Amino acid sequence: MKHRNFKMDTEWSMIHYPDKPSGFGILIIGDERHFVDENSSFWTQNEGKAALIHKLEEAGYTIFYSNLFGRNWGSDDAVQMAKTLYGYVTRTEILNDKVHIIAEGMGALAALKLMDVMGDKIRSAVFINPILSVKNHLNQEKEHKFFYKKLLKELAASYKTESSKVIEMVNTYDEQYLIENIKSPVKIIHVLSGGKAYKQSNMLKQLSVKWKDEEAPISVYYIVPEKMQRMGTQIIGFFKKYEKVL
Repeated sequence: MKHRNFKMDTEWSMIHYPDKPSGFGILIIGDERHFVDENSSFWTQNEGKAALIHKLEEAGYTIFYSNLFGRNWGSDDAVQMAKTLYGYVTRTEILNDKVHIIAEGMGALAALKLMDVMGDKIRSAVFINPILSVKNHLNQEKEHKFFYKKLLKELAASYKTESSKVIEMVNTYDEQYLIENIKSPVKIIHVLSGGKAYKQSNMLKQLSVKWKDEEAPISVYYIVPEKMQRMGTQIIGFFKKYEKVL
């Protein structure tokens, strides 16, 4: 696995190089456990993620991602850093300037903002078990007091405010605008594992009806944990559909 780690401002980033590059790039925006340091990353240390990276490399993709300030919850700083990383990689590597995105969990919050800002520079996106709304996520966590307090602290740190002001801040955001204004094709892969995942799947089913009625470019694919090895094939097949026009 050929890769390079480098630092941009305060954040470590990583690029994975395929043996036979196709000229297409994938920007990964990770979930809560995501990290990058000077030597490695969550995507090289986690067995399942490393297998996915390997499959994407075999398909010719150049893959890149940043630490993005850790648990950023879609903060403006994280979005700006992702945009800066995109600019650096497309300038320094031989890549088509229209890239794909893979976003997992809370990474979807930053991905939605980035897609809104970058427009047609985002070729397509795959969201894995995405959190599409901070407001809904907070409401879900209310019944788990420890995690709720922890989430409030993380949101306060990411958005540079006080924990007591987080609810007010979240309520002022027009999250619906970002979802309703998606222009690039999006595939949501939802892994049906655990109670929280089933709650999310109910919300996705309601949204799916709305997306279908509005002919939005969003599709949902459900998968059980035992079939996780199919995820790479699903992602590659989806991305390939949108590479015919350079």
